[in-house]
Amino acid sequence: MPIPRRTSVQIQGRILYLTEDLETFKRQLAGEDVAVDPAREPLVNNISTDEITPGWVCYYYDETLARYCLVGLRGNVVERDSIKNGGFGVIVSGRSKGCGSSRETAPYSEMEAGVKLVVARSIEKIYGQNCQNIGLLTTTDFSILDRIQKGEEIAIDEFTRGLDPISADVVAYGGLFTYNKARLAGEVSPPRIDTAPRPMTLCEKIIAAHAIVDAKTGEFGVPAVAPGDALFIRTDIRFSHEYVTPMAESLFRASLGPDAQVTEPETVYAFRDHLTFLDRIMPEAHIKLGLREQAASLATVQQAFTERQGIKLYGEVVRDGRTVGSEAICHNKVIEELALPGQVVAGTDSHTCMAGALGCFAFGVGSTDMANAWLTRDIRVAVPQSARFNLGGKLRPGVTAKDVMLYLLSQPFWKSGEGIGKVLEFAGDGVRAMGLDERATLTNMAVEAGGFTGIIEADEVVVRYLVEQRGLRADDVRARIVRADPGAEYMATFDIDLDRIEPMVATPGDPRNGVPLGQLRDVTGGDVKIDIAYGGSCTGGKKADMDMYASVLRRAVEQGRRVADGVHLYIQFGSQDIRRYAESKGYLDIFQKAGAELVDPSCGACIKAGPGVSNSPDQVTVSAINRNFPGRSGPGKVYLASPLVVAASAIEGRIVSPDL
Repeated sequence: MPIPRRTSVQIQGRILYLTEDLETFKRQLAGEDVAVDPAREPLVNNISTDEITPGWVCYYYDETLARYCLVGLRGNVVERDSIKNGGFGVIVSGRSKGCGSSRETAPYSEMEAGVKLVVARSIEKIYGQNCQNIGLLTTTDFSILDRIQKGEEIAIDEFTRGLDPISADVVAYGGLFTYNKARLAGEVSPPRIDTAPRPMTLCEKIIAAHAIVDAKTGEFGVPAVAPGDALFIRTDIRFSHEYVTPMAESLFRASLGPDAQVTEPETVYAFRDHLTFLDRIMPEAHIKLGLREQAASLATVQQAFTERQGIKLYGEVVRDGRTVGSEAICHNKVIEELALPGQVVAGTDSHTCMAGALGCFAFGVGSTDMANAWLTRDIRVAVPQSARFNLGGKLRPGVTAKDVMLYLLSQPFWKSGEGIGKVLEFAGDGVRAMGLDERATLTNMAVEAGGFTGIIEADEVVVRYLVEQRGLRADDVRARIVRADPGAEYMATFDIDLDRIEPMVATPGDPRNGVPLGQLRDVTGGDVKIDIAYGGSCTGGKKADMDMYASVLRRAVEQGRRVADGVHLYIQFGSQDIRRYAESKGYLDIFQKAGAELVDPSCGACIKAGPGVSNSPDQVTVSAINRNFPGRSGPGKVYLASPLVVAASAIEGRIVSPDL
């Protein structure tokens, strides 16, 4: 029996417009069909996956997610079961739908709540691919709404326009698992890559080298690829964390059977790094809902899966007879121990791109993609366009890679959504002058404006790091380095003068809200007093970040100063290796004398799951994390800044430049 391929759909149900006007929004939730003109009525932009399914909702990984769809949306008007019981078949919003985390729970909650179609002015890359994987239709064509209201049957081609051939087939088959069944049955095949040899960008060269030619024989590698080519590529490293492993395993077993085995488990890794400190901050209301036990089950399910499959699990650490935290945040550990130049790294987290600092093609995927990759080792990609950022000049004192990224993200290329799905290739003397940790900040934050990934050509800085960190032979590392070809084509090239960049701050709500720190008073109408200063996360918990915190706090201690009254400073390490580094440098003593609370490795406050979260909307945090979407680190306001600004602000009690 051939596997059915959809040719058309008829979408039923109400249309929910996510309007900026809360009264209009409330009336729809109350059951009223309101006439909304999307051309005139402002729709909510930049709806992050944190708003669709807040962190605590992700403790679930089944149909229960439907009950909590959109409960984190700004305005706080969506309650439990509001979407599920509303009879909505379509959800409509503005620009940049699904930005932020790669969590597949977000579109899954919408689909399980009865939604069949998501309409938005632009749709983020990972969110859009997750929608395709589970069979949730998406479009940026608002004219389709009138046809839906008239009850028209709509050709599936309307939803595949502009997609690469593989993605179009996935949509037509109703999801990635069904598509793969048809592929294995010989009913559909990925297009053959016959792109003629051409100069290629860094990512294009890595993709070409990993392109699957024949899945049965294991042959891979093609002479060239070009943007838009659709293919499957062989991964070198696959990893997941406890937030996602249980959902991916559930999909894996449901599709392939209870005895399904992971292929080459020695190249698969798991991390318990997201919810390590959840018990410390879980509110009483969530405990009463049974979420403590539900969250704890994620780690239990993950551990059982890794033991059954023979997968290495980076778990928790015991010190002085007690469990103190995780071995590492996954992204820090991938750089420390796992990834190499020229490799393909796929992880179930949007910040997988951090490993691009080593010169590898690293990117985040959803649960369905990972479940498939456990079996096939392959991930589907459409070759993305690359934008090249040539960083020239020299950073001023007090200016860091974090400031560079907040500056870049504030530019029209990103704020307009033009950069969605693009690769950020960083180059130039300014990059080469940076250490690996600062480069990792650049690649880590490539995803904050919807970029596919970030990547930097490996050089002697990377060679020295891998030799010293892992004991590798320098010549072996050099042999792995991939370089962009002269004459490679970029969709855009930006020449950035680092001398002109000032310390930056991103105001609450979006990492793209960057303003020069010197102009912050003009934007906010005065000093920004803070309650919390948070130095940590994969972005802000590296060795170089510890150097920065220590440089500011040492000066304060020498002056007889401590963290300002009423301010709580947290410094959290990205890995136990980073903690040992800080200890060897004498930083732990400096941090404690300054009044900081030291926290062992975990994602923690970055995902509202550990010390450093806000507890009320009136609290203000200055943070070294990578994103500040509403609700991301608690109900309070979060300003993003460099480690230097975070430490200086903790001492002053207000957001200030590190030279004060």
